[in-house]
Amino acid sequence: MTSRPDQDSAQPLVGVLGGVGPLATAYFLQLLVELTEAERDQDHVDAVVLNHATIPDRTDFILGRSDADPGPVLARDAQRLERFGADFLVMPCNTAHYFTQQVLDAIRVPFVSIIDTTVDAARERVPGLRAVGLLATAGTAASGVYQDAFARHDVDALVPDEADQALVSQIIYAQVKAGRPVDIETFRAVAGRLVDRGAQVIVLGCTELSVVAVDHDLLADPLYLDSTDQLARATIRRAGHRVRER
Repeated sequence: MTSRPDQDSAQPLVGVLGGVGPLATAYFLQLLVELTEAERDQDHVDAVVLNHATIPDRTDFILGRSDADPGPVLARDAQRLERFGADFLVMPCNTAHYFTQQVLDAIRVPFVSIIDTTVDAARERVPGLRAVGLLATAGTAASGVYQDAFARHDVDALVPDEADQALVSQIIYAQVKAGRPVDIETFRAVAGRLVDRGAQVIVLGCTELSVVAVDHDLLADPLYLDSTDQLARATIRRAGHRVRER
C-alpha cells in the first residue's frame, strides 16, 4: 500500500467511491461536515474522494440495457483509494452496491455498506419491524440488494408497482440528476401507497432521493429513513468521531 502524505496522523482516512452520481456525492460530503460534532476544522473527518462521474450507468447494466460493466471500474477505483492510503471505504450509491463483491475482492481495507447500515437503522427505528417500503432506482429494486438484506432479518422490502416505479425513476433521472425541480406531491403519493401496503418505514434507497429529502425536509417525519444520512453517520463513527444530532 502506498503511504499517505500524512502517514503520521492517527486519524483514519476515509476513501469515498464517488461520482455515482456527482450531486449525491457532494451531498454526502456535506453531511459528513454537518453531522460531525466539531468546533474547529481539525475536528472533522479526513477523507479522500474519487468523484468518477463517467463510470458506466449502474441501472442500465443491471437491467440489461447496456453491456458496459461498472464493476471492474469501481474495483479499480477502490484500489486507487486504497493505494492512496484510505483506511476504509464507503460508496454513497445504493445501486452500485450490486457490484460490492467486485470491490471487496479488489481491496484489503474494510468497506462500510450503505445497505447494511440502512437495514440496521430501520430495525432500530421500529422494534419488531415487519415491512419497509423501498424507493430507489429500478436497478436497485431489480437487483434485490435491499430485499435480500432485509430478508435476513425476516423483514419484507416492498417495492412500487411498475407505474409507480416509473414515477420514481422520473424523479431520480429527469428531475434530480437533471437539476430540475422535484414533483414532491407525486413522491409523497408513491410513498403513501407503500404505507397502504404495510410499510412501516420508507427507505430512501437512492442517493438522489437523499437530495429530495434535504430539499423538502422529509427527515423531520420519522416515516422516512435516508440511506445517505445513515451512511454519513456510520462513516463518522467509524472514523472515530461523534455524530452531531440535528
